[in-house]
Amino acid sequence: MTDHKQQSSASQKDNGDTQSSGLLNGNGVETEEAQQAAEQFRSIFNILKAEIRKFMVGQEDVIDNVLNAIICGGHVLLEGVPGLGKTALVHTIARALHLSFKRIQFTPDLLPSDIVGSNILIQRGGQKIFQFEPGPVFCNILLADEINRATPKTQSALLETMQEKNVTVSGVTHPLSKPFFVLATQNPIEQDGTYPLPEAQLDRFFFKLHVEMPNHSEFAEILRRTGGITEPEIEPVATGDEILRMGRTVRYIPIEEGIQDYLIRVVRLTHPRDPQSPEDVKKYVRHGASPRAAQTILAAARVRALLSGRYHVAIEDIDAVSVPAMRHRLILSFEGEAEGITPDQIIRTVINAAAL
Repeated sequence: MTDHKQQSSASQKDNGDTQSSGLLNGNGVETEEAQQAAEQFRSIFNILKAEIRKFMVGQEDVIDNVLNAIICGGHVLLEGVPGLGKTALVHTIARALHLSFKRIQFTPDLLPSDIVGSNILIQRGGQKIFQFEPGPVFCNILLADEINRATPKTQSALLETMQEKNVTVSGVTHPLSKPFFVLATQNPIEQDGTYPLPEAQLDRFFFKLHVEMPNHSEFAEILRRTGGITEPEIEPVATGDEILRMGRTVRYIPIEEGIQDYLIRVVRLTHPRDPQSPEDVKKYVRHGASPRAAQTILAAARVRALLSGRYHVAIEDIDAVSVPAMRHRLILSFEGEAEGITPDQIIRTVINAAAL
């Protein structure tokens, strides 16, 4: 697909014209070009997932959702207790992609300059001049390990970079590499000496994913793969250009007005001031999901639709991605926290209400 066609398709899609979106012809049938792009999309995704699964055991939803976010150009927050493979997952994804990778271990004494870089004084041609020394953020995939252990000032430096996709030092702007993804981890149970991310900064993450404990058979497989003399070799099977191209392909997937209305209802019903919001929302939620949540849900639902072999977004796609897209964007009330209500429970209640 040419850039001209992509721009034209995106413009038509934004105007609600699904019949000429570049995926469908005048009779609502998929074009040959669209079929080829979709097949290539699914092929790369499945090859990439299979390579990751050479090392990773279980965590199917986590792997799918991380790849979904990467394709959409988003960042992911992985939450789970130590030892569940959060860092290993990021390392494995980095090896499966032909992209540069760096890791930052967040600690309370980490400075913003340790992340973004700084100007250093060097001698050149008999003169002393300042030269920018890039920080580890200048890569394609950045692992921010235990992000909640750094001070708010340092967290802000990274999160601003995530949003702007560039770094400004001493008034000079330095663009980051493309693509650029941050995969951050945090431990939900050990809170001593940590600095929880503010809600406005959590909103920068595309998904928040919970990494769960493996079951018995998965435990056995983990020991088999990691307890021997050798470990599975992960080969790079996709490039940055392919990931960017997949992201552009996704934008062609149209969404019907009725499905879009359903998506909007789901997000709006998380707000306690909405007249139609469920009683649990009015009682347990202080602030609902942002408009960025709706953008995230739409982008992720398009990926899921394409992987399911469909050329349109369905309600099941919206429902499937709403929890990871909104769980970090809801602010519970004091009563909700006191009663142990989780954002996931609220979102499922909202989905049920929106379907009525």
